[in-house]
Amino acid sequence: MTRSMTGFARHECSFDWGNVAWEIRSVNHRYLEPHFRLPENLKALEPQLRDQLRKRLGRGKVEVNLQYQAGEKNQQLELNPDFLGKLSQAVDCVAQGLTNAAPLNPLEVMRWPGIIQTAPLDFEQMQSDALSGFDQALTQLIDQRTREGTELQNLIETRLDTIVELVAKVRTLMPDILANQKQKILEKINALQVEIDQSRLEQELVYLAQKSDVDEEMDRLETHVAEVKHCFKQKNPIGRRLDFLMQELNREANTLSSKSTVSDTTQIAVDLKVLIEQMREQVQNIE
Repeated sequence: MTRSMTGFARHECSFDWGNVAWEIRSVNHRYLEPHFRLPENLKALEPQLRDQLRKRLGRGKVEVNLQYQAGEKNQQLELNPDFLGKLSQAVDCVAQGLTNAAPLNPLEVMRWPGIIQTAPLDFEQMQSDALSGFDQALTQLIDQRTREGTELQNLIETRLDTIVELVAKVRTLMPDILANQKQKILEKINALQVEIDQSRLEQELVYLAQKSDVDEEMDRLETHVAEVKHCFKQKNPIGRRLDFLMQELNREANTLSSKSTVSDTTQIAVDLKVLIEQMREQVQNIE
């Protein structure tokens, strides 16, 4: 299964204790590199989030953002009257021993620990619910990466088919190219009107044919094309393997270009390099 490393997912869910919204963004990267932005009361989730990402993603720079809004029950402000009374008595006692003591600011009193009472939270339930929402958001992300990966695979396979066609064209042209080279050499020798060693001439012609022969490069191009298509059938991440194969394809195209002696094969070598570069750019985004 071919997956892209680019994707975005957002999933919102509501519970008795509040509302959460997960956002996950991913882009291409050599390794799996997660980054998290979590509210303070849910930061303990990070190790479990990392574990889920490692199990379900192979590569990519992944940014995970969690937005949290407390439920209505947790947003209500309730004062602790007993503690407030004791604090007031203590303030009055202190004020009596001071000269021109400033009056106490009510907002400062509200910030005093223990004055505001909040409903107790079940943090284990919060974490369980939040993880469930993350799992759904991650599934959405993987689905999107898979859809984009399928499109990338189709684009690459189209170019692979074109490479096979160009290789077949080179094989068709080579016999005529070698024959024309031999004929040109013989014509030049005849034009010089000199006696030559036929044995040496045959050796030079064989050497020229070997130097211009690209059967080995064509075989390797076809082998690499077949291996790329085989990679698309694998279940594990294939991006790094594909990147290596793109380098090997480019190596054979360069060799073909260096051995080219006529414009036809030179143009085919250029076309091959253009196709391989287009595939290489697409492969950079495959997991």
